[in-house]
Amino acid sequence: MATVNEIYALLDRKAPFRTQMDFDNAGFLVGRGEREVNRVLVALDITASVIQEAVDKGCQLILAHHPVIWGTIGRVTDETTTGRNLLRLIEENIAAICAHTNLDAAEGGVNSVLAQQVGLTDCVPLEEMGSDETGKPYGIGRVGDLPDGPFSLEDFAQKVKDALGLTGIRVLDAGCPVARVAVGGGACGSMLPLVKAMGCDTFLTADLKHDLYLEAQALGINLLDGGHYSTEAVVCPALVQWIVEAFPNLSVTVAENQGEVFRYL
Repeated sequence: MATVNEIYALLDRKAPFRTQMDFDNAGFLVGRGEREVNRVLVALDITASVIQEAVDKGCQLILAHHPVIWGTIGRVTDETTTGRNLLRLIEENIAAICAHTNLDAAEGGVNSVLAQQVGLTDCVPLEEMGSDETGKPYGIGRVGDLPDGPFSLEDFAQKVKDALGLTGIRVLDAGCPVARVAVGGGACGSMLPLVKAMGCDTFLTADLKHDLYLEAQALGINLLDGGHYSTEAVVCPALVQWIVEAFPNLSVTVAENQGEVFRYL
């Protein structure tokens, strides 16, 4: 058994909430800190279906990546999706902790796991945000090398599809082999200049706009858009492991009622 506050403290040690970006709203967002927890559900987003799964499984806490409260909220009613979700959490006495950009930056977090999944080694942050207590830099994204490379873009794209369980992937072929790769889980297209500055030939991220494809083509950088969900959901099993190692008596599972919201035809 553990309390919500104790689980929050664990996450704060693993992915310090002070490292979140200025625009973010990561943290302990819903519930009572002293609420005892014996079942935790881990998800990318706190949606109605994820909340229902938590209810069905008897969970007292949902640990999610994306904040369930985002932006200015002037009222909590059943007239909005956010309001309905917050009301259901409160009515069912389910707490919510959301680790967002702090988890993107953390060692063992979103980008570390994504880089590992696609086979990168000798990884460093794509954008340094600061240093931890030991002086080690932390930051968003990762840059690493493919020890068995170089790959053709087609072969690397297939490797990514297999690693992330994708049915499709958007690709820009800039005409160069794949050896030094940058990854940015979620929407990191704005980091393209940093990808170039770090000497990368390929960038895996998500939610890319038309102008970024044109810019990457001009810079000679291959682009792969693996989808927002799939490039970030890789962290969910890692979160389960963090909690189970610290609190072995807890039941911790990854939500089943989640997934990419679109599909390829």
